Amino acid sequence: MSDVFISYARSTESQAQLVSDALRSLGYNIWRDDELPAHRAYTEVIEERLRAAKAVVVIWSAEAVRSQWVRAEADIAREAGTLVQLRVDGSTPPLPFNQIQCADLAGWTGDVDATGWRKVVASVGDLVGAAPGPSPVTAPKAASPAAAPSKPSKPSIAVMSFSNLSNDPEQDYFAGGMAEEITTALSHYPGLFVVGVGAAHEACSDVRGGAEIAAALGVRYLLEGTVRKAGERLRITVKLGDAIDNLPVWSDRFDGALTDIFALQDEVAHAVAAQVVPNISAAEERRASSRPTADMTAYDLVLRVTPILRRNAPGATAQALALLERAIALDPDYGRALALAAFAHSLAVAAGAADLDTSRPIGLDLAARALKSQRDDPETLAYAVLAEINFQADIRVGARMIERALEHYPGVAMLWHASGFANLRQGRAEVAQGCFEEAMRLDPMDVDLAFNQIGLGMALVLQQRFEDAVPPLAEAVRLAPMTPVAAVYLAFALRRLGQEAKAKEVLAPYGRSVIVSYLQAQLTAMVEERNADF
Repeated sequence: MSDVFISYARSTESQAQLVSDALRSLGYNIWRDDELPAHRAYTEVIEERLRAAKAVVVIWSAEAVRSQWVRAEADIAREAGTLVQLRVDGSTPPLPFNQIQCADLAGWTGDVDATGWRKVVASVGDLVGAAPGPSPVTAPKAASPAAAPSKPSKPSIAVMSFSNLSNDPEQDYFAGGMAEEITTALSHYPGLFVVGVGAAHEACSDVRGGAEIAAALGVRYLLEGTVRKAGERLRITVKLGDAIDNLPVWSDRFDGALTDIFALQDEVAHAVAAQVVPNISAAEERRASSRPTADMTAYDLVLRVTPILRRNAPGATAQALALLERAIALDPDYGRALALAAFAHSLAVAAGAADLDTSRPIGLDLAARALKSQRDDPETLAYAVLAEINFQADIRVGARMIERALEHYPGVAMLWHASGFANLRQGRAEVAQGCFEEAMRLDPMDVDLAFNQIGLGMALVLQQRFEDAVPPLAEAVRLAPMTPVAAVYLAFALRRLGQEAKAKEVLAPYGRSVIVSYLQAQLTAMVEERNADF
């Protein structure tokens, strides 16, 4: 196990890397959550490493003070007597940690003689022991000839070395770093098999075609890019292609200033990751839809389900559940299939196509099984928690899991979507509004746009911002007429604006629907919980 566990908020990742590198240079064995294994639940791994560490270095920042996860990790370390604290932006640690010595590393850039850093090293030394000195570096063994890589069981991608189109050869380092940053960002998505940048560079070191490179690496998709500098501006272009079928999938360009080149690099990496994942998913859905049903695997069946549910058409949930039952029969522990089935059951109830008392225990059992089997997959987590929300279950655990997952996968729009509804359920309308806005910012053309608009409208209604709520709710009613919740909230907002006739017109297509009455009662209860003066 590691000597030192590093706890930090995502906004201070660069400072956490500095601290880690400095302690490693002294010979300490360090663990951070960027080293999470792909085959285990991250919550289990984090707790295991946290409790086994001889010293826990907590990096306090404004975001860390607000993070319940950083506070929880600090509390475990405090009780175990392994806590070492430092702050990087002048923030005061929260109670009771403000009663414990905290080294000040505001503006620290790695100077080993800085007073604050010497305090950290001294504290770590007291807990772990004297620094053992730098670890010897062992030369890697030469790789032996190997057969072609086996085909991975999930969508696979390699990021090629970016080409520097600038006249300035000094930009070569940025082009190379860009590929590494994007590879790292993509590796956080468990639904992708990502080839390391070193292997990708080796594969294209001689002149080859895309299909030949993909075959050598055992991947289907290749991401290529260029970097061009002009004065103080930089243009980065990226292109994603299906190398096996020789088809373009997606391309884009990014422009920025060179004032903070590393911030630009990080921004582009996360933006590309946020676009690559849904575009690969869409490409995989297109590939799956062209295959005979009789030959589909459980994975293929699940790929068919998502667009069916998103069509929001009559009979969609029944069609989706039929496919999901087949997928679960093939693999009873397939987390994504279980989570989608739970979500589909909740949608059937919301549309009035299924009985709540019958569907609720089935849906909640499927959601629990999904979270147990595959909780590290962002979409599995999102759909399972959305099902729990729809079934009015206790979501405190699920909400915490989503908050933690967002620290690891901040570019997954679906997680922000689920977080928005989780915050709505807990009465945090302002926070929910920000979540839905972030989901739409990450993927403005997302096919789930109607449901993000519903969530945004709900959050605005609960803040008594009725005029602001009308446009997104009206758009949601247009995009998803089979979803009555948008109509209920829109009618509520219109009534508060004195537009009773329009409110009745909005609800007219639903008649005396039981589900509409249920939603109206639920909305009234949420309003009362916020003590709103309507």
